[in-house]
Amino acid sequence: MQVSSLNEVKIYSLSCGKSLPEWLSDRKKRALQKKDVDVRRRIELIQDFEMPTVCTTIKVSKDGQYILATGTYKPRVRCYDTYQLSLKFERCLDSEVVTFEILSDDYSKIVFLHNDRYIEFHSQSGFYYKTRIPKFGRDFSYHYPSCDLYFVGASSEVYRLNLEQGRYLNPLQTDAAENNVCDINSVHGLFATGTIEGRVECWDPRTRNRVGLLDCALNSVTADSEVLLRCPSRAPLQRSGRITAHCSLDLPGVSCLSRPSSWDNRINSLPTISALKFNGALTMAVGTTTGQVLLYDLRSDKPLLVKDHQYGLPIKSVHFQDSLDLILSADSRIVKMWNKNSGKIFTSLEPEHDLNDVCLYPNSGMLLTANETPKMGIYYIPVLGPAPRWCSFLDNLTEELEENPESTVYDDYKFVTKKDLENLGLTHLIGSPFLRAYMHGFFMDIRLYHKVKLMVNPFAYEEYRKDKIRQKIEETRAQRVQLKKLPKVNKELALKLIEEEEEKQKSTWKKKVKSLPNILTDDRFKVMFENPDFQVDEESEEFRLLNPLVSKISEKRKKKLRLLEQQELREKEEEEEPEGKPSDAESSESSDDEKAWVEEVRKQRRLLQQEEKVKRQERLKEDQQTVLKPQFYEIKAGEEFRSFKDSATKQKLMNKTLEDRLKIEAKNGTLSVSDTTVGSKQLTFTLKRSEQQKKQQEAEKLHRQERKRLRRSAGHLKSRHKRGRSFH
Repeated sequence: MQVSSLNEVKIYSLSCGKSLPEWLSDRKKRALQKKDVDVRRRIELIQDFEMPTVCTTIKVSKDGQYILATGTYKPRVRCYDTYQLSLKFERCLDSEVVTFEILSDDYSKIVFLHNDRYIEFHSQSGFYYKTRIPKFGRDFSYHYPSCDLYFVGASSEVYRLNLEQGRYLNPLQTDAAENNVCDINSVHGLFATGTIEGRVECWDPRTRNRVGLLDCALNSVTADSEVLLRCPSRAPLQRSGRITAHCSLDLPGVSCLSRPSSWDNRINSLPTISALKFNGALTMAVGTTTGQVLLYDLRSDKPLLVKDHQYGLPIKSVHFQDSLDLILSADSRIVKMWNKNSGKIFTSLEPEHDLNDVCLYPNSGMLLTANETPKMGIYYIPVLGPAPRWCSFLDNLTEELEENPESTVYDDYKFVTKKDLENLGLTHLIGSPFLRAYMHGFFMDIRLYHKVKLMVNPFAYEEYRKDKIRQKIEETRAQRVQLKKLPKVNKELALKLIEEEEEKQKSTWKKKVKSLPNILTDDRFKVMFENPDFQVDEESEEFRLLNPLVSKISEKRKKKLRLLEQQELREKEEEEEPEGKPSDAESSESSDDEKAWVEEVRKQRRLLQQEEKVKRQERLKEDQQTVLKPQFYEIKAGEEFRSFKDSATKQKLMNKTLEDRLKIEAKNGTLSVSDTTVGSKQLTFTLKRSEQQKKQQEAEKLHRQERKRLRRSAGHLKSRHKRGRSFH
């Protein structure tokens, strides 16, 4: 289970994690669960809830017991029984499914629209009937009162198939070239179809007449949207931000020569309708291919709200969530949930893979997605509603997770740098499994760190205990009346900030100066005046070069600090800051700041150069002393003793150049350098032989000479070549 949170809304992904193959035995599955943490922590809500390659559409039956999904490859439909949390049946089809509709309360009556113009009817037992429509279909809807199926697609006609009579009826003739989507209002039966021209045509099934027309393409263009419009007939000509070409498309209320100049370079394509959904009797949501969702009241031709996904991708589906007045709109990349009254984002869901379809389980907070991946997505959002009845245990599980949040992986490890390892004496562990390299340091087990820390510094616990007691005492003192006092760390810096604050307060009555927040009162910089690790080192080279004039001013502050420390010693427990006015000597020297700064910088550089010379002399003395000291060498077992003379000759040889070394080796016989015909050098190298190898070579040579001397020659025997005989 993976948990994500956006706008403080928890989203639980129940389909994440590894899926185990079906052919694995139970014994291997149990062994894999012991080894792999991801497999052990996964939640398989519905068994085999996936497709072989891709899932295209997903729907839930009206009774909520069955989940049906279609996918590839091979084209198939799978039905899952939620009461059994497993696959009920699977049927393979002849072609891919564009969309399907469940006509009954359960899975007993299903209609499939295929991408090869076929319409396939399935009953509870299996395949029932197949027919064909004249043009390729893209969507269809079922009208319950008349038992009519309305099919829209790559045609201007809307085909009607009556299931009671079993025949086609006269189609509805629209003004559009093609229709993409359609929907029927369940309250009054109004039929609406979305066209490629960006319009929505509404028809009355009783009279078979068009009763309304909405132009959503023009309404989707707002001041802050980046919609690209283009006439489908021909590309518009642009001159000085105005379209001068005539357009064959008749857009109501807008002529080509009088369109606003804001359409200049952004006019590229006309938004078409890609999603359509009714809610109640008067509300309708329309999604476009340019990524906008328009919310309409059927009594008005102007949209109540235009929501832009900001991705420029076609809207795939739109759903209404009535309990929280939310709209769930999805494109191929993200699912956005936003308020239908204000348009404010409630939360969003962005899966790893592209989305094909989204289904909201009725009266619950569960969301099902069909993705471009074998695994189908299951998401549970407790804010939207309770878990379905068949998985009510999810409510208890999510409540336990919220009460006991899981610790992250890094809570069990301590990040240490290489310097920390040197201080702890653990540099020999680099490269071992005890340390895991990460960025400029390492992760090590927190238990090992505490154990080593205790061994290095056994009194660390006592120091920690004293610090805790000191912190508690300071917390109790904070409840008393606060008096002005200097912090324990960086006292000079704090005194400087106090003086600057007093100067600002003096200048406010003369001139209106914008007051900036003081570092002393800011909680973000509180540790800088409490932790001694943040103490400013005034003797460092960087501080002396960056602040050359600080020496003069610091003397005055040091005097004040001495007075304050003396007063603190007198008062012992109560620490108060003495009332004193800053001197005006600093303001009088403002004219000579530049000259004094240059002189101080030169002075500091001279001092630094002198310090470097002293350091070099000390290093030279140390090097001479180390050279004069006797050096001892460790002889390992199995090695022969080598005299210091050999090591001295080797050292001399190593100091010479490569050319000289090659010549010396060539004289010894180990290397030979010769010129080639091309003009380059050819180098051959022969290995040195040991005494044993030399003795063996001499013995073999003597053996060959002895064999040569003792062998008997067979040269006197001449072979007789018989000539061919002739037989008569």
